[in-house]
Amino acid sequence: MTSMALVVMCVAMFAGGRGLAAGSVGDVLRVRFGGDAERTRVVLDLGSSARGEIVESGSGGSVVLTLAGVAPPRALDGAGSGLVRGYRVTGTGTASRVELQLARSGEVERRFLLPPGDGVPNYRYVIDLRGVGPARAANRQAQATVPRAETRRTERPLIVIDAGHGGRDGGARGANHNESALTLAAALALKAELERTGRYRVMMTRTNDAYVDLYQRVRIARNADADLFISLHADAGSDPATRGASVYTLSEQGASRAVREVTRGDNWHRDLHLPGRDPSVDRILLDMTQRATQNRSAQFARVLLSHIEAADQPLLRRSHRDAGLAVLLAPDVPAVLLEMGFITNPDDERALADERRRGRLMRAVAEGIDRYFREPSAPLQIASTGGGAGGQP
Repeated sequence: MTSMALVVMCVAMFAGGRGLAAGSVGDVLRVRFGGDAERTRVVLDLGSSARGEIVESGSGGSVVLTLAGVAPPRALDGAGSGLVRGYRVTGTGTASRVELQLARSGEVERRFLLPPGDGVPNYRYVIDLRGVGPARAANRQAQATVPRAETRRTERPLIVIDAGHGGRDGGARGANHNESALTLAAALALKAELERTGRYRVMMTRTNDAYVDLYQRVRIARNADADLFISLHADAGSDPATRGASVYTLSEQGASRAVREVTRGDNWHRDLHLPGRDPSVDRILLDMTQRATQNRSAQFARVLLSHIEAADQPLLRRSHRDAGLAVLLAPDVPAVLLEMGFITNPDDERALADERRRGRLMRAVAEGIDRYFREPSAPLQIASTGGGAGGQP
């Protein structure tokens, strides 16, 4: 099941009204819920902009926050969904107090304000909650009826391997090699490693020295309904002493760009298997899918870096980075871009050009993919995280 199909099923639980507050009068218009007993999104539709502040973060069995600048005409309350057992919104002068009673231990993962736009006439304050600790029995039963975001199809996972650059785009240049040649050699080695296990289907965006448009690489993965997309590159820098691998996942700015790209055409609802009846609901569905995809991409990045490090491959100090790279823009396919090392560093270039050392790196990547699909929620600690720029396309 694709992540988009999953989200449509999740939202079907609350679209009929379970998470809607009665009435739409005043600055706090309504409250909506989506997700499941592991991760739940709370959306407050507002008549104007607001500034949120957390009062209780969930450790005491509830999440409480104030929203300055909006106030309901009367108290709003009702049943919740997923992690939220119930909610209550009360006015305190020119602010609102929002209380979410949790069905199990949880925490606020992120919160943000969305302005009107793209067919949605009002502001939306979004709170993403994540479950902490073991689920209670009632939630286990609920989870049995709601597929989780990590649910995979019964067939073997499909991995799309993208050899960066190619054809008229040779990429970065080292002392003796073009990036495009090294990425293709690595991609073919990774394909062989994955196919040797018999556990995966593998597709490549290019199998020779051909030019493939960046957005076409994304379309290949999306059209194939891929379970994972990995783009291979070699970094470049002005200092030849700089070396080490790093992994990019999609940044928040890139996520906004991805939404613009996906919703550019008239038939984007059908392309993403959305209902198409309510533009505001469809946009929430798209955002939920993208958030789930970003979470899975980040988890794979951490797993991947741990296996590369365990194989004694050097890593950059800040080895997990984020950016709005074109090949990471699919909202429904977990994706990473692996900079295998610096082609401008003599040691890294020799390692990438050496078949044996390149093969060892790709075995580590294949082991990381194995770990990701075997333990998609395994907690890992990678100290070297952060944002930054590299030799990306």
